[in-house]
Amino acid sequence: MKLGRNRWIVDDFRDENGDDEVDDCVGGQISIKSHDNQVDHVLPPQSTIESKYFDDDGRPKRSGTVLTTSAHIITAVIGSGVLSLAWAIAQLGWIGGPCVMLMFAFVNYYSASLMADCYRSFLGNRNYTYMDAVRSNLGGVRVKICGLFQYLNLFGIAIGYTIATSISMMAIHRSNCFHKSGRKKPCHTSGNPYTIMFGVIEIFLSQIPGLDQLWWLSVVAAIMSFTYSTIGLGFAIAKVAESGTVKGSLTGISVGSVTQTEKIWRSFQAIGNIAFSYSYSFILIEIQDTIKSPPPSEATVMKRANLISSIITTSFYMLCGCMGYAAVGDLAPGNLLTGFAFYDPFWLLDIANIAVVIHLLGAYQVYCQPIFSFIEKLASKHYPQSRFITREINLQIPGFQPCYKMNLFRLVWRTVFVFATTIVAMLVPLFNDVLGILGALIFWPLVVYFPIEMHIAQRKIPKWSTKWVCSRLLSVFCLMISIVAGIGSVAGVTLDLKAFQPFKITY
Repeated sequence: MKLGRNRWIVDDFRDENGDDEVDDCVGGQISIKSHDNQVDHVLPPQSTIESKYFDDDGRPKRSGTVLTTSAHIITAVIGSGVLSLAWAIAQLGWIGGPCVMLMFAFVNYYSASLMADCYRSFLGNRNYTYMDAVRSNLGGVRVKICGLFQYLNLFGIAIGYTIATSISMMAIHRSNCFHKSGRKKPCHTSGNPYTIMFGVIEIFLSQIPGLDQLWWLSVVAAIMSFTYSTIGLGFAIAKVAESGTVKGSLTGISVGSVTQTEKIWRSFQAIGNIAFSYSYSFILIEIQDTIKSPPPSEATVMKRANLISSIITTSFYMLCGCMGYAAVGDLAPGNLLTGFAFYDPFWLLDIANIAVVIHLLGAYQVYCQPIFSFIEKLASKHYPQSRFITREINLQIPGFQPCYKMNLFRLVWRTVFVFATTIVAMLVPLFNDVLGILGALIFWPLVVYFPIEMHIAQRKIPKWSTKWVCSRLLSVFCLMISIVAGIGSVAGVTLDLKAFQPFKITY
C-alpha cells in the first residue's frame, strides 16, 4: 500500500501470503491489517481507495451488470400496473389503448436514455441519486422541487403496492372459497390482516442496507412478474379460444353502459394508469449506481439494460392488456387476476396471485430504498455526532459477508416508514385511483421535464435550435397529458369515496 496524490492507493490485499488484508467492518472505517493481524492503518470513510475492493469514490466495489440492471428495471416496471392495463384499454378501445401504450413506451425509453448520461457529471464525479443529478446539472430551487415530487411519489407507490398485495391475498382466499362452495357463497373477506402481514415482512426486508444488496430479490421479483403476467395472458388466450370471439370495440366502453361524463373521466384515468405502469426514470440513477465501474461505462450498460427491459415490458404489456381486453371486453376489471374475470383452474389463479405478492415484496424495496437512503444521509449530515444515528453494531448473519452492520436509526426510521405506508393503505384502499393519481403526478416532472432539462443543460443545446424546440414541444405535450390524467383520476377518487369506509377493506 502506498500514498498517492491526495488518495490512498491500495495495490493488493491478500490474506494468505503475508500481505495486507482489508477489514471493512470496523465502525464505518476501513482498516488495513498485516499478516500478524495487527491494524496497520485505519482510513476514514472519506478516503478514496482504488483497488479490487473499492471503486474510484472509495465505496465498496459495485458489481451490477446488464442482467442485474435489467432485473431491477423489470422489477420496477412490470408491477401491479400491468394487471390494470386490460381495464385501461377497455376505456380507450382498440385504437386508443395500444397507441397510448406505445407512446408511453417510447417517451419512457427516450427519457431513460437521457437520464443514463446524467449519472456522471462533466468532471466525472458520480451522482448517487436523482436529486444529485438535478443539483449537478440544474441546481437552484428545482432540486427541492424534484425531491418533493420524487419522494412523495415513492411514498405513494409504497402505499399502492401495499394495497395491491392485500387485494391479491384476498383473491387467493376468495378463489379457494369459490372452489369449495361452487360459487354459491359471496366469500367476502377483510384485507386488514393481509395488509398487516405484508407490512411486517417489509419491516424485515427494509433492514437490508442498500439497493446493491437487493439484486437477488430483484431477480426473484422479476421472475415472479413474468410468472403472473404469463398466467394472466394464458387465461385470456384460453378464454378467447373458448368463446371463439374477440371482444371489445374500437372506441372502448360505450356510452349507455356508463354516462358521457364517466366515459371521459375513465378515459383520462386510464391514461394515468398506463403512464404509471411505464414510469421508472425517477429511480434510474439509484439503479445505475449499482453498476460496476468501466469499462464499459455505466451509461452504456444502463442504455443496454433500458433497451432490453423496454422491449420486454412493452411486449408483455401489449400482450397482457390487449388479450385481457379481447377476453373480457368492456367488463374488464381493474385487476385482471383479482377481479375474477377468470375462475378456473383455481389453483393456477392462486399461483398467479402468490407470484404477485412475491413480486411486490421486492418491488416495494426497489422503490423505497432511495427514500431510506435520502433520510439516513440527511440525518447523518445534520447530526454527525449522534451515536444513535451513526453507531453500527456488527452482527454475524449468514448471507452478509463479512458481517451485517445494524444501525439503530435505520431500524427505527425504516420501521416507522413501513408502518406509515401500511396504515395509509388500510385507510384509503382505492387501488386503481391511487395508480391514476400517481401516474398523473409523476409522469411529466420526473419522467419528462427534468431529464429533458438536464440533457439540454449538459449538452449546452442552443435555444431555438431544432433539437431544443422538439424537446420543448415534447415536454409541453406530456404536461398536457399529465393534467388530463390528473383530472380524470381526481374525478374517479371523488366518485369512489362516496361508498368508501376507512379501515374496511372487504372483497
